[in-house]
This record gives sequence, structure tokens and C-alpha cells, in this order.
Amino acid sequence: MLLCPSMMCADYGALKDDVRALDEAGADIFHCDVMDGTFVPNITMGLMDVREVRKATKKPVDVHLMVENPLAKVDLFLDAGADIVYIHPESERYVVKTLARVRERDAAAGLAINPDTSVGSIEELLNVVDYLMVMTVNPGFAGQKFIDFSKRKIERLADMKEKYGYKLMVDGACSPSVVRELSSCGADGFVLGTSALFGKRIGYAECLRNLRERKDY
Repeated sequence: MLLCPSMMCADYGALKDDVRALDEAGADIFHCDVMDGTFVPNITMGLMDVREVRKATKKPVDVHLMVENPLAKVDLFLDAGADIVYIHPESERYVVKTLARVRERDAAAGLAINPDTSVGSIEELLNVVDYLMVMTVNPGFAGQKFIDFSKRKIERLADMKEKYGYKLMVDGACSPSVVRELSSCGADGFVLGTSALFGKRIGYAECLRNLRERKDY
């Protein structure tokens, strides 16, 4: 199970310290949400934030680009040290070209799909995807309610993993109960925010350990 802290929920007054604490606690991938205020109605992490996360850990760093025209921006984030770059199919006219550019730079190509994006509309793209991230909330803000019908989409995409060879990730309201249920459905990893990791009464290490052991807390 890949556990990926969402760094937009971190303590920005001590970002490097938070990254190091999460690294020591056993985080697998550091997840950086980049929003432009146009593709989604919010602005969050930027290029300098990604660089700071990259400096503080040797673990993989992913960048989730919720921006218009990501092809014009992927090189900036790859230069900043991103190991995985996610884009949305609705944000780019030539999605395959953008995913191919990420792979050309020896990084992993990721596709993020919104709750209202159908499996059928993106199946051809799965031929060039290393990570597929299913959004179980509408993108743009932390702390939203889990969208229950997304479970059926995750089950379908889990059945297709062997054919296409991607890692199936989940992002949005990933509480301990959601992690437990969806990992049993075939999800490989989870982006963790305030529902399971940040702002809890127990420390990061215990949170991550309980998630791996599929316990509530």
C-alpha cells in the first residue's frame, strides 16, 4: 500500500521539518497539488514549494497539475525534481503528447480523473499511463465529502490494471475506513490529507502504521 501525504495540508511554517517527519514516519510518496485558479477554483502549491519538498526527502515526489495547458508547465516541475506528474485529460488538447513528454524526461506519467470523468472516455490513454489517480472528491479543495459512487469506478479500473500495467491511486477524503475498503477492491495507494493523517491526535508514524494494518483510530 502506497501512502502519500498531501503536502497542501502540511505546516507551511515548517515545511521541511514536516516533510522529514513524514519521511521518518514511513510515507511512500510526497503528493504536491498545484492549482492555477482557472482549471479549478483555487490556488495552492507552486514551483518553489515543490523544490522545498524535493530538497527535504529522497522519497518520490509527485505533482498533481490541476492547471490549464500542462504541457507548457511539466518541464518546470520535472526540473524541480518531480518523479511523477499527473495531468487531467480535460486540461489538455493533446493528452498523449503531454504524457509522452513526462516519460521522455524519465519520470512517471500520471493521469488524474475527476468524479464525472468516465472510464470509457480515458481507456485509450491507459496505454501511456504509469499511475492512474481516481479523484473521489471534486478537485480544488481539501476537506470535502467522499463521493460514494466513485467506488464502482475504482473496482472497474482495478480489473483493468493487469492489462495496462498502471498503479491505481485514490485521492480525496481517504479516511481509514475508505483506505480499508478500497485497498481490498484493488487500489494500490492513497493520497492522505485531513481525513486520515494531518491534524490527528496521534503522530504521523502511528497514523501510517494503523492505515497499513487497516485499523481505525
